[in-house]
Amino acid sequence: MSNSQIPPPKNSPQLFILHPDMDFKRYLITAALPYANGSVHIGHLAGCYLPADIYARYQRAQKRDVKFVCGSDEHGVPITIRAMKEGITPQDVVDKYHTIIKDCFEQMGISVDIFSRTSNEVHKETAQAFFLKLYNDGLFEERETEQYYDEEKNTFLADRYIVGTCPICSNDNAYGDQCEKCGSSLSPEQLINPRSTLSSAPLIKKKTKHWYFPLNKYEDWLKEWIVEGKKDKWKPNVYGQCKSWIDSGLQPRAMTRDSNWGVPVPIPDAEGKVLYVWFDAPIGYISATKELTNQWSDYWCKEDTKLVQFIGKDNIVFHCIIFPSMLKAHGGFVLPENVPANEFLNIEGQKVSTSRNWAVWVEEYVKDFPDQQDVLRYVLCANAPESKDNDFTWKDFQDRTNSELVSIFGNFVNRTFVLMHKLCGGRVPPLHQDLLDDADKAIIADIQQSKKDIETCLETYKFREGLYNVIDLARKGNKYMQDKQPWIVAKSLADTPDNQKLIDNCLHLCLQLTANLAILANPFLPFTAKKMCHMMKVVDKMLDWENAGTIDLLKVNYPLRAPELLFRKIEDAEVTAQVEKLNTNLAKATENMNEQPSKENTGNDTKIPEYKPEIVFDDFAKIDLRVGTIVTAEKVEKADKLLKLELDMGNGVQRTVVSGIALHFKPEEIVGKQVTVVANLAPRKMRGIESNGMILMAQNADGKLIFVSPLETADAGGEVK
Repeated sequence: MSNSQIPPPKNSPQLFILHPDMDFKRYLITAALPYANGSVHIGHLAGCYLPADIYARYQRAQKRDVKFVCGSDEHGVPITIRAMKEGITPQDVVDKYHTIIKDCFEQMGISVDIFSRTSNEVHKETAQAFFLKLYNDGLFEERETEQYYDEEKNTFLADRYIVGTCPICSNDNAYGDQCEKCGSSLSPEQLINPRSTLSSAPLIKKKTKHWYFPLNKYEDWLKEWIVEGKKDKWKPNVYGQCKSWIDSGLQPRAMTRDSNWGVPVPIPDAEGKVLYVWFDAPIGYISATKELTNQWSDYWCKEDTKLVQFIGKDNIVFHCIIFPSMLKAHGGFVLPENVPANEFLNIEGQKVSTSRNWAVWVEEYVKDFPDQQDVLRYVLCANAPESKDNDFTWKDFQDRTNSELVSIFGNFVNRTFVLMHKLCGGRVPPLHQDLLDDADKAIIADIQQSKKDIETCLETYKFREGLYNVIDLARKGNKYMQDKQPWIVAKSLADTPDNQKLIDNCLHLCLQLTANLAILANPFLPFTAKKMCHMMKVVDKMLDWENAGTIDLLKVNYPLRAPELLFRKIEDAEVTAQVEKLNTNLAKATENMNEQPSKENTGNDTKIPEYKPEIVFDDFAKIDLRVGTIVTAEKVEKADKLLKLELDMGNGVQRTVVSGIALHFKPEEIVGKQVTVVANLAPRKMRGIESNGMILMAQNADGKLIFVSPLETADAGGEVK
């Protein structure tokens, strides 16, 4: 078999659904392919790259067969947009950012075994072979649809190639899929005066053919695999989002696009078409593994492989529903055993926004805080958005560094080394078994228990809790030393001969605890663990996980180096400077975004309605806003403006709402749509139908109504706050 071929399915297109108690022979760890359209910020690190690295480092320390693969995602419309704006080629764009991202990962200790790219030839061959397998099996549905077309450039326009006036905030340069000024999700049809970004030609609609993957046909299988099989195994945020998508009903999804940048569709009658980026990007994990090893199929096709895919929550549907369905359709591949996605990390109370430059960039952090990579790793893990969105603040960064890393972890290690050099001649003192007391035995038990607790956390993707246990062991070490007070005991050596033995026991156990801290902290703080090994004059082999929990890591009478400070305090001036940098960047970006053409050029004279009289919070608090999902929609007889809606309000509760939106929406278009409902509005009869609630809507400049809907899929019945 050549290295670029995908293996044929074995007998049938089944996949291997692994038993949870199976002993895995190898571990394949993937981290979401970062988009080669910009640099890396701390939200990226906290979302998936740091958790993936912690897990990979731990599995390597366990001496398991591990492959950790990643690479840059280099196709898609945003890359061509950036190339057009900068007057360079798409290849120039991805070459630049692939290098930047790779460097950022290396600087932060993200220990991938390979950082590949989807513009490589091996990826093109792999993705095309995958598509052809599905095509030859007759799995795709060919459909003709009408899409916007630029006659001057002779090309179909993806949503990002269409700009116009945002119906929400009147930004004259909103894209056809999103307004980057107000953040609203849009469609090209909603834009006022839509135009092509490639030319000044008017837009027309033209028919085009694409190949759709019938995701709906895998709905029953996904229900069995995820809804029934992963309920208590996947993180609740991942499971909940998947279940919501499946319960809402799946639809065929186009897997090709009209473009000249991407992986060409490898079939006749597909000139000018490329694979949809979310079809080709996940296959990048496979092609990256091919580049890494000739035994790549062992990791992708043998049932005793554990595949774990680390992603952010915005990628859940692609990695948990679409990609597994693709693997199922192809056959012969293992499925992800787990997809431990994190939520989003906000910064100083606001969502990360690259367009507004509201981000903490890794490149800048490394320059501002040289040799402090582990400090950022620590803070991002200690505050990880594992189950809900969390907030990064520079004050919290300072507090955690100074009060935890410096005052607890670093302080314990430094005191141990200083006292060892002062009271034990710079060598590991002996342990006198006959003088061990309850406190000594308790700290030994703490060391052993910490290994078990941290191991459990790492195996179950609870990295934040695992890191807490590392710091807690150092905290216990500090208390043990403080209670023993060897510096006080040393003052009466001449009067009490056994005092040196008591000092020996205390510092011997503190040194053994230090060695254990290096092992247990290594997955989280690899630069620190390496520095500790240097101080202890031991090779990195000591960091193997099997060594944790023991108290004979450092041999008696072994000379150790002088202590080095592991961490430094973060000063107030540094925090102030970082907050000022954030606000300065935001002000500049906002100023650029607010630069609008003159009124006569906008073609838009929208008048904002006057605000209603002021209310107090208690007035607003009386309103019960809930998320509802439209289950059915039908026109009300003899009422042109009314639709009768049945809403799923969660927990099996359905509610009838009559809404005056019939002139704006066809009933079949809105089934499955999530809406915001005033749930405690008194019932009201309309055309003989009792309406129990009201749907919130917004209105654009043309008078068109727009649903006020959650940006992400939410649980039906969930409160809107």
